[in-house]
Amino acid sequence: MVIVFVLFALLALGVLVAANWYLWRRLFRDTTRGPGRARRAGAVLIAGGWALAVGALVTERAGAPFWLQRVLAWPGFLWLALSIYLLLAVLAGEAVRPLLRRFLERRTPAAVAVPQRETVPAVASHDDPQPPEPPKSQKSPESPGSPQLLAAPSRRLFVSRVVAGTAAAAAVGTVGYGTYGVLRGPRVKRVTVPLAKLPRAAHGYRIAVVSDIHLGPILGRGFAQKVVDTINATQPDLIAVVGDLVDGSVKDLGPAAAPLAQLTARHGSFFVTGNHEYFSGAEQWVEEVRRLGLHPLENDRTELPYFDLAGVNDIAGESEGQGPDFTKALGDRDTARACVLLAHQPVQIHEAAEHAVDLQLSGHTHGGQLWPGNFVAATANPTVAGLERYGDTQLYVSRGAGAWGPPTRVGAPSDITVIELASAQA
Repeated sequence: MVIVFVLFALLALGVLVAANWYLWRRLFRDTTRGPGRARRAGAVLIAGGWALAVGALVTERAGAPFWLQRVLAWPGFLWLALSIYLLLAVLAGEAVRPLLRRFLERRTPAAVAVPQRETVPAVASHDDPQPPEPPKSQKSPESPGSPQLLAAPSRRLFVSRVVAGTAAAAAVGTVGYGTYGVLRGPRVKRVTVPLAKLPRAAHGYRIAVVSDIHLGPILGRGFAQKVVDTINATQPDLIAVVGDLVDGSVKDLGPAAAPLAQLTARHGSFFVTGNHEYFSGAEQWVEEVRRLGLHPLENDRTELPYFDLAGVNDIAGESEGQGPDFTKALGDRDTARACVLLAHQPVQIHEAAEHAVDLQLSGHTHGGQLWPGNFVAATANPTVAGLERYGDTQLYVSRGAGAWGPPTRVGAPSDITVIELASAQA
C-alpha cells in the first residue's frame, strides 16, 4: 500500500512538473528571443506561485498561526485557480497556433536569402583611376523603400506572443470574474419538491438550504453576514445548514461565524457536520453553533408539525468514532410521516433510500466549483448539483454558498436554495 502511494505521488509530481515546464515554455521561452530577464522572471513567477499555494494548503491544514494562513491564502489559492486556466488556455491555443501561422504565411511570405554575386576587384589603370560604381538600378536590401518581409523566425515569435498573451488574458479574466462571483455572495435559487406524504397544511413550506460556506482565512465575518442576510430575506420556515461551515478552529473563526446568531426562521435553524468540520474540531464547532442558536442534529431526529427532520454526521467522522448512524437517526420513526434528512455528502443517499427517507438535502460537491471540475465530481458523487430521484427518495444537492481553496467559481455559481415543499393533496 505504501509503495502504491509513493508511486502515485511520484506520478502526480511528474505530471505537475511537466505541466508547469510546458507553461513556462509557451508563456516565456517561446515569446522571447533568448535567455534573459523575462525567462528568469517567468520561472520565478511559476515556482513562487506554487510555493505560495503549497504553503497555503499546509498552513491551513496544520493549524498554523491564523495571520500566516491569511498572508498565504490569497496569493497561494488564487495561483491554484490561475494555473488551471492558464494551462487550459495555452492548450486551446495549440489549435489556433497553426491556423494563425498559415494566415501569416499567405500574407507575408518568408524572406529568402539571396547569395551575393562574387565580384572580382577591378584593377585600377592609368586611364580609369576610379573604381567602378554599381549600377544605379540596384538597391541595397537595407535601403529605404525596399519591401520588409517577415521572416519565418519572426512569424513564429509573433504567433507565440499572440497566443500567450491571449491565453494569459483569458485566464486572468476567467479567474477574476469567478472570484468576483464568490465575494459578491450567493444568489437565491428556488426549487419546488413534491412529497407524497406531506399533509395539505404544509403545502408551500419553505426550507432554506445552505452548505459549504467555508469560513476561513479568505471568507470571513463579512461574507458570513452576506449569507445570513440573504437567507433571512427569503423568510423561510426552516433553515438547514448542511455542513462545511468552516475551515479552521473556533479560536480563529469564532468571530467570523458570529453572524449566524442572527438567522431567523419560524421552526428554527438546524446544522449537520461536513467533512471539513472534522478537520477543524467538530466537537468544538457543534457546541459553538449550538451557542449561536442553531440545533445540531448528530445522528438525531426532531418531529416538526408536518414532517420529521433528521440529520446524520458526515462520513469523515468515522475516523473519530462519530460517523453517520442512520439506524439511530431514523430506525424507530413513523414511516407514515414524511421525512427530510440533512446529510452533507450525496453518497449517503443509498442508505437514506433504505430507510424510506422522502428527501435528502446535501452539499459537498460545490457543483465542481472550477470547470471542468464538475466532471471529476461526477465520478465520486451520484448527483453533482440539483434535484434527482433515487427510487422513492429524492436528493437535492446545493452547489454551496462559499468556496474551498481558491475563492473562485467557474461554471458553478454559488447558491442558497429555498426548497418549497408541495403536497400531493393540495
